[in-house]
Amino acid sequence: MLLLLGLCLGMPLCAGLQEEARRWGDTSEQVGLRIPRQVRLLQRLKTKPLMTEFSVKSTIISRYAFTTVSCKMLNRASEDHETEFQMQIPAAAFITNFTMLIGDKVYQGEIAEREKKNGDRVKEKRNKTTEDSGEEGTETFRAALVIPSKDKAAFFLSYEELLQRRLGKKYEHVISVRPQQLVGRLTVDVTLLERSGIASLEVLPLRNSRQKGSGRAEEDSGPPPSTIINQNETFAKVVFKPSVVQQARIAQNGILGDFIIRYDVNREQSIGEIQVLNGYFVHYFAPKDLPPLPKNVVFVLDSSASMVGAKLRQTKDALFTILHDLRPQDRFNIIGFSNRIKVWKDNLISVTPNSIRDGKIYIHHMSPTGGTDINGALQTAIRLLNNYVAHNDIEDRSVSLIVFLTDGKPTVGETHTLKILNNTKEAAQGRVCIFTIGIGNDVDFKLLEKLSLENCGLTRRVHEEENAGAQLIGFYDEIRTPLLSDIRMDYPPGLVEQATKTLFPNYFNGSEIIIAGKLTNKKLDQLHVEVTASNSKKFVILKKDVPVGPRKVGSDVPGSPRPPGDGEGGSNHIERLWSYLTVKELQSSWLQSDDEQEKERLRQRAQALAVSYHFLTPFTSMKLRKSAAHVDGLEDTHGMSAAMGPETVMQSLRGAGAQSGATLKKPFDPRIKISKTSVDGDPHFVVDFPLSKLTVCFNIDGEPGDILRLVSDHMDSGVTVNGELIGAPAPPNGHKKQRTYFRTITILINKPERSYLEITPSRVILDGGDRLVLPCNQSVVVGSRGLEVSVSANANVTVTIQGTIAFVILIHLYKKPAPFQRNHLGFYISNSKGLSNNCHGLLGQFLNQDAKLIEDPAGLSKNLTHPPLPQAEGRSETILKVKGHRVPVVWKQRKIYNGEEQIDCWFARNNAAKLIDGEYKDYLASHPFDTETALGTSRGL
Repeated sequence: MLLLLGLCLGMPLCAGLQEEARRWGDTSEQVGLRIPRQVRLLQRLKTKPLMTEFSVKSTIISRYAFTTVSCKMLNRASEDHETEFQMQIPAAAFITNFTMLIGDKVYQGEIAEREKKNGDRVKEKRNKTTEDSGEEGTETFRAALVIPSKDKAAFFLSYEELLQRRLGKKYEHVISVRPQQLVGRLTVDVTLLERSGIASLEVLPLRNSRQKGSGRAEEDSGPPPSTIINQNETFAKVVFKPSVVQQARIAQNGILGDFIIRYDVNREQSIGEIQVLNGYFVHYFAPKDLPPLPKNVVFVLDSSASMVGAKLRQTKDALFTILHDLRPQDRFNIIGFSNRIKVWKDNLISVTPNSIRDGKIYIHHMSPTGGTDINGALQTAIRLLNNYVAHNDIEDRSVSLIVFLTDGKPTVGETHTLKILNNTKEAAQGRVCIFTIGIGNDVDFKLLEKLSLENCGLTRRVHEEENAGAQLIGFYDEIRTPLLSDIRMDYPPGLVEQATKTLFPNYFNGSEIIIAGKLTNKKLDQLHVEVTASNSKKFVILKKDVPVGPRKVGSDVPGSPRPPGDGEGGSNHIERLWSYLTVKELQSSWLQSDDEQEKERLRQRAQALAVSYHFLTPFTSMKLRKSAAHVDGLEDTHGMSAAMGPETVMQSLRGAGAQSGATLKKPFDPRIKISKTSVDGDPHFVVDFPLSKLTVCFNIDGEPGDILRLVSDHMDSGVTVNGELIGAPAPPNGHKKQRTYFRTITILINKPERSYLEITPSRVILDGGDRLVLPCNQSVVVGSRGLEVSVSANANVTVTIQGTIAFVILIHLYKKPAPFQRNHLGFYISNSKGLSNNCHGLLGQFLNQDAKLIEDPAGLSKNLTHPPLPQAEGRSETILKVKGHRVPVVWKQRKIYNGEEQIDCWFARNNAAKLIDGEYKDYLASHPFDTETALGTSRGL
């Protein structure tokens, strides 16, 4: 779909979606023709919605990647089905939009400010999923909803990231291909545009999930089957389009793995590469062929009891390899720590064959025991490095590093996180860089992350089932060759503003330094750039006047894609790269800062920029708004929140709390006539017998506090409905002493899983394991596991159970109530197909029954299915036969639906004494969720 090319470049998703919806037809037959019989069985089409298409389109322009994922689902069942869209995205990426199509309705994502109080909480919730085996991991975006029967849904997720040059001296673009089922049309389409030229490009074998049932691609070599690569000097296009049979050969459960493109670019050897577009510039600096700086390194290894087994063995093997890689000019030492700090040597020592051999022997004899003294280990390592630098006359400039590995939290010595951070920062004083690796799920990764951030290092996480040794070697390879230290980038202050970070403590071979900023003069012809750094024996100063004449993206390759908004007044890929880097740096500074005023200033700056460029960050949230182009008379504006987190992405319509699996359906319109079978008002009961075209009504004069059984079907359908009465004085000159209304309706659903609903005029409480409180003054729809609750603001609550049972609770509110008026509820049965023949209760007992009129002895009526003339209301008594009872009734008129409709009914007097089974007191419940009944078997909770 060429339409999505614009989407993946970060353009507003709503543009073109209407056209997409029009030309999107039912593809189930086409898909069915392609899928072999044995594969169709694996998809279980009858039990879950069918994914008809899964498409990922990426465009990479000068290392900046725009990606859009589209997924189309079809519910071919005769009942509504819940489904979930999930996508793993790189941890460094920012989501820029999420859009849903449900039928012909479009819900469009909008990035908004997040409340300050939630900022810290959300930051803590960012999830590193265990699904991916990459060093950085991924974050999983999930969205759940219910697709109506025979209907369609589509999801569009867009995100952006700046690719980092790391291990292997190349860039990697990773796309998760895990649709969870075999797909009729599965496509990954990547377009690559690099102005400086593509030096190398390869597509790796699919990198597999460690989930059971994942593919076998790791046994293969070369690109995945059906991959097509086309490229020239500056442009490349990669398409992965496996058939269903090819997908099944990789993974029958649809979890194919990660599709990875690895590439590198040609580079300027001196000052680096500078690109300018529409007043923004980016500077890529990655020198090579420089003599490496000597490094002073202390390896700090956790040897506590939790490291027992494979973790410690693999780590030892990795350190053996790393020690052999040390250069003769390097200095090193080894620390093992548990509840005791064990230092190999008193000082850093030179790299010789003998010292390497002795170091390996020391590591080999480490044994796991005791607790975890993180603070003591770090203080000892920093002291060793500082003492060495202070007491040795070092001609060559060197870099001091700590490689710190642990699998736990601090349990011995100083255990307070803030004190550990302060102690470390005060001791290191910016002269020691700390590189941390956390193993497993019990590690305090936030502590390690902040230790590295505050001390010019990096951090990595290794999951429990991964090879810790291989990860440690890979991480060390990134920092094994420092080439420069104290790097400073300078640009003319009057010509450049709002530049990103320009000071860097170290540059390691194979990495890349990236700076972006704004030019004050868009018509500038050249930009003066200076780079100052320290090499092993000298200062390095590079100067150059770089031409920055006007140019347009896409001029390198005819027909190449345009970045989002490229044109008058629109943002371009360099501007978005600048905003991405700036937000990332503000987040990092916010995380490091301990000053509350400074943190607030950083938060506000990051939030404003993220909102401006539509980045979903810890300081912003996403709201889904129904697009006007696809709204059919829906008056309310709905919203849905979406936030990254370890749980499912929380979704709810405007005003709801966080509830997974929100159903996006039109709330009930109170003007629509649901059913006559109801209880409303004081309370007035109405029972409709559609076969005989009769309507019967009666009153129940209860007492305030009484809880009435309205529907009792606990043993069969699992549904129980009770209503609690509230009292009010009788109106003046009335025949009643008091009035009673329903102030609370409670519903217990026992199948397939137990859920409790408590409805009042002001709120709805849903407790199905997670407690959710919904205000009645805001429209919201939530649904999960066959239960759907839809609130139409200040009008009604609709409860749908398994698609076969539906109740509507009308909300009656008074702005200025009279003394005899109370805010109250009315209960209407909209759909009773799912209730059994054994159903009971004041209303439930009549649902599967019929009634007829029997002519009274005086023969007052010749046509007994029609009422007498209006003037005879309440006077002409006749006999109603229902459930074997003979009930004297009189004709009346009664208003229902909040007084909007007047109905004719046959009225049974005296609390319906001869109409209902038993007596009024038999229908009194002991508590709101009581399921017992005096008229049948005992049915307890």
